Amino acid sequence: MPMQIFHLLSSLLLLSTSLFAQAGSGEQLYIDNCSICHGINGTGGVGIPLAMNSFLKQASDSYLKQTIRVGRPGRIMPPFYRLSDSEISQIITHIRSWGDFVSPVWDNNPINGDYNHGLSLFKDKCAQCHGDKGVGGKGTGIMFSRPKQLPVSAPALNNQGFLNSAPDAMIKDIILHGRHESPMPSSRDLNLTENDVDDLVTYIRGFQQPQVSRPSSMDDESPIITYDSPYNLSDTIDNIKREILGKNFRLIRKQALDDGLVKTENESKNKIIIYFCNFNFLYKALAIDPRVGIFLPCRITVVEHEGKVQIMSINPKYISRLFNNHELNEACDEMFNVYITIMEDSIL
Repeated sequence: MPMQIFHLLSSLLLLSTSLFAQAGSGEQLYIDNCSICHGINGTGGVGIPLAMNSFLKQASDSYLKQTIRVGRPGRIMPPFYRLSDSEISQIITHIRSWGDFVSPVWDNNPINGDYNHGLSLFKDKCAQCHGDKGVGGKGTGIMFSRPKQLPVSAPALNNQGFLNSAPDAMIKDIILHGRHESPMPSSRDLNLTENDVDDLVTYIRGFQQPQVSRPSSMDDESPIITYDSPYNLSDTIDNIKREILGKNFRLIRKQALDDGLVKTENESKNKIIIYFCNFNFLYKALAIDPRVGIFLPCRITVVEHEGKVQIMSINPKYISRLFNNHELNEACDEMFNVYITIMEDSIL
């Protein structure tokens, strides 16, 4: 399956990265679990730069631990429930080695400001970067969808992983002092009083929902769309081709799933990928975010096993949640509907 290959390649990349590590367990754990997104030296990539002095000064060990544990639901940062407390502590120790800042100790008491005034201030001072209702800046990752001159995209302040990790006092400090190595200004730059900052923190805290012990990172959306076919392998493939052409898509090619991975004579005859494309849609999607090349052109896999035929594809709705690009979600929803229509009509 395409998603299986995607996961395999990701795993191989992680493995190959870890082979270069010759360090203590904290660095090794970081390299194995974090470096692929945050960079070997914490300078960032798909994930935010962790080695920024302003970040290290404001991020407490407790915040880092909870962030690693619960991740950022619905975004690319996964929860690391499989790591032990000791392993997470070792990762944090390694992250701390990039600066001279000890862990701050934040007051866990809530800040009680004026919610409505905070809402007004947020719309005026914050929404331009952090998005309406705190959905976050567009895009993530170096040289992808966010502007290349920015070291980090504005985070989603309504993300439950962030809200469950950051106490009010930490959020207040970030707004008061900003982050000098990022576009985040200080309250002084924004002409905000300390009472204004309290009101903003109260508004941001209003995004929080009841915490669950193990949140779903993808809203329980399945990564794979799968249907059972009542037809044999050959007829199922013919039906899919017919539906693809009927939906104004162009057939590109049909190939064995393991094409290029084994010798031609050893390729499976019972696992077939059908590639197809609507080039207008392709160019539109690539213009929004070039990372859609991960799962474009469109493809449907047909597998026969023990007399049972299944058709399957990547779920674009699942993948789109990784990109932090709300404009792309609409295109992925459209793509999802195309897959569903083609697959359902082919097995009628």
